[in-house]
Amino acid sequence: MQVVGLITEYNPFHNGHAYHIQKAKEITNADYVIVIMSGNYVQRGTPAIIDKYSRTLMALNNGADIVIELPVIYATASAETFAAGAIRILHDLGIVNSICFGSECGDLTLLSSIAKALCIESEEFRDTLLKYLRQGLSYPMARKHALLNTIELSNYTNQQIEQVIESSNNILGVEYLKALYRLSSNIVPYTILREGSGYNDLTLDTTFSSASALRKCLQNKTNYDALETHMPPSSCTILKDAIGKTAPIFEDDFSDALFYQLYTNPCERLSEYLDMNEDLANRLLEITLKNHKFSDLADSLKTKQYTLTRMNRALIHILLQITTSTSKDVDPTTTSMYARLLGFRKEASSLLKQVRLHGKIPVITKVADAKKQLDQKQYELFQKDLFATHLYNQIVASKYNNVIPNEYKQGPIRI
Repeated sequence: MQVVGLITEYNPFHNGHAYHIQKAKEITNADYVIVIMSGNYVQRGTPAIIDKYSRTLMALNNGADIVIELPVIYATASAETFAAGAIRILHDLGIVNSICFGSECGDLTLLSSIAKALCIESEEFRDTLLKYLRQGLSYPMARKHALLNTIELSNYTNQQIEQVIESSNNILGVEYLKALYRLSSNIVPYTILREGSGYNDLTLDTTFSSASALRKCLQNKTNYDALETHMPPSSCTILKDAIGKTAPIFEDDFSDALFYQLYTNPCERLSEYLDMNEDLANRLLEITLKNHKFSDLADSLKTKQYTLTRMNRALIHILLQITTSTSKDVDPTTTSMYARLLGFRKEASSLLKQVRLHGKIPVITKVADAKKQLDQKQYELFQKDLFATHLYNQIVASKYNNVIPNEYKQGPIRI
């Protein structure tokens, strides 16, 4: 039995995602596809455009066999922690033979070489990285320059390496490979060349337009019919049926909840949240009264050193009460977590039995039973997931006057 793992957000599910599933099965000869998917919040530090169960159904309708939720503490983290958390779950399921991810370069050898160099981190690399950080560069920029100054790869030029580490999917691919390397995992990696628009391209001009472009279309409330060209029919139907009822959801819908947290937390408390520090906390309190929306606040906080995505993540961590200490307690390089089942195809029921037989982590299918299945650390993390989902559901209810079932009433999607 061959099982391929995919790490995704599906925000929302589009033609490129369907292509990814199809090609992953093809090049790995997989019998089943297990998807690790971000829940109601994503890695760029914003809420998902549509809830996780709707996105789960989109995935199951288009080739996924099992969808498992990536815990929110990993889903909203840096690329390194996002990747490490997802890979850890796939590794601990005990039945995944391979992973397949999209990349802009499509060169697994180059990506693997960079990943190993970053895992080893020579003394020269660390010193160079620190030098660039002291110059005020953001961590991603400092790491890029340090790598270019210290890495030597035969058959590859510095220009080729630079192109790789400047592209979003390449960066995530390197992080997946680092996580596999650090776990000494037997999971075999594959990559496919990303087709169509770039990750951040906002134009709807190809069959494989980006999720960013689809979200922009929804935000502008224009030309919803154009979605049909860029999404599988079943996914488009789910999304269009949800418009004005439970979707779309944007970061500014959380503004009131965020500002409540800011006004009720002292500076020293704010600095304890993940992706925050004392300097950022002081700046945040200074500019809070000048901004009235989540997006405006994040934009005002960004600097040469702190990217907009980093600021979005810092604000979402304040909103969801995710602290630096919590993150350290559940480091995926040393700690196993759990597999929260969001949905599955009936044909994959036997696969779930195999996970229970061979996996190293509990599979949560019923929220009410989670406390019995998890140890204290796991259960504390799971409660973060519940809080995050219930907050999302409350925002949906406030915006659209439509109630999404809470986590105790909503079971896994089964088709």
